[in-house]
Amino acid sequence: MELPFLAAFGAFLSVMLLSSALYVYLERREVLGVWRRRAEGHKESLAVDPSSGNILDAAQAQLQAVLEWFAKWNQPSDAEEANATRRLLVTAGYRSRKAPIFFVGAKLLLAVALVMLFAMIPVKLLGFPSITTLLFYYVCLAACGYYAPLIWLKRVIAIRQDALQRAIPDALDLMVVCVEAGLGLDQAIARVGQEVSQAHPALGDELNILSQELRTGVQRQAALRNLAHRTDLEEVRNLVALLVQTDRFGTSIGQALRVHADSMRTTRRLKAEELAAKLPVKLLFPLVCFIFPSMFIVTIGPACIRMARVLFPALAGH
Repeated sequence: MELPFLAAFGAFLSVMLLSSALYVYLERREVLGVWRRRAEGHKESLAVDPSSGNILDAAQAQLQAVLEWFAKWNQPSDAEEANATRRLLVTAGYRSRKAPIFFVGAKLLLAVALVMLFAMIPVKLLGFPSITTLLFYYVCLAACGYYAPLIWLKRVIAIRQDALQRAIPDALDLMVVCVEAGLGLDQAIARVGQEVSQAHPALGDELNILSQELRTGVQRQAALRNLAHRTDLEEVRNLVALLVQTDRFGTSIGQALRVHADSMRTTRRLKAEELAAKLPVKLLFPLVCFIFPSMFIVTIGPACIRMARVLFPALAGH
């Protein structure tokens, strides 16, 4: 029992020393930065003072510095992994240049934070586990903390893609109206991006980026493929292929968009019907396990209690 206690105490002491050293390092660096800016004559150095500045901005700056420091110790092994991380972040809607750095740093920071919090738990509350058990707990917590940001990112991507799927048919209808009213494809994309920004912010953001790329001189086919690459949706890829072929062969854009909008509307209706057909099967488990037992207890329970009160004394008398 003494060895696990000494191991836990050593881990707790090392965690406290490391956290104290990290706090002192960040605090000293901030103070030195303030004095350096004051020496250079910048007026904005006064706004960095924690007593007069915004506490939330200062905390955010400290958090970003910590994430960047942890990202140095968790850099991707190759360029392919870094590109995959950036692609996932772009699909989720995070296009900042520092987003991959913050994401990689958050993975290591969360893993270390969970291990530190677990190390602060007294060994007595854990039942004095062995060294092997403690190492198993540490490894499990570190793995959970390391992969939790990735799970969260995939969840954000799924939510954003679902929002895009719901918004594309409505945007296509508006685009058909704009094209048939006489606008070109580039102007129709810009107009639809402005109109759908309130109801569908995700799609409006993507269309605005597409419009900006077209305005800056990027070829239409390349800009459309960039849109399909950012969203990573089959529906968007089909739409991009349709627009590229229409632009290449010179066919009617309005007619092609109208047919594609009708097909996407039909697909959305079929998906809704599929979800409605799955509903009885999904309700079977909660009905059998939760609702039916409660109904039986409420309806049959009083009768069973009354029968027991009447029959048991009679049987005991015989």
